[in-house]
Amino acid sequence: MKKAARELLGYPHPRRVPRGVYAEQAIGISADEFIRAENSGLRFLRNVFPLIDLGLDRAACLDYLSERGFADTVKSVCVGCPFHGNAGWPEAVEFDKAIRNGYLRATAQGQPLHGRYFLHHSCIPLDQVDLDAPAKRKRHLTLLTDDSAEAADPDECSPWSCRSGASVDANEAA
Repeated sequence: MKKAARELLGYPHPRRVPRGVYAEQAIGISADEFIRAENSGLRFLRNVFPLIDLGLDRAACLDYLSERGFADTVKSVCVGCPFHGNAGWPEAVEFDKAIRNGYLRATAQGQPLHGRYFLHHSCIPLDQVDLDAPAKRKRHLTLLTDDSAEAADPDECSPWSCRSGASVDANEAA
């Protein structure tokens, strides 16, 4: 996204983007999850949240889509999102298997693997985990090493869009 924004602005890397020149990036976070809305952290890229600005929560968004003939629109979600149920995990199971022993090109280039990787916080392959069981804590990617069974991963997938934690009512948090 950063690369595309720079190119659209006419300042591809490594050219410096001048002060006052920026792109707006609209992110579809609904009002009931406003706590996920964050700044981009970049001077040339500003995040805007039109659903929050309009006060639309998830239910209102679904109503809006349904009224316009898009009732069957699927929810966008990351492959490794911890909010999947068992039916939503086939692609994540394959990804989980693929990362188990690291990235082959990296290890071939002499970057050693320091453990085994799992998507699920239990450090069990996804095809062996009951994904509908309530989680004790939410984690996304865990590195299992001999000296540490738990790595300190942030409770989010991306700085702008992956769901993290329980939904918060805008009126309760204010």
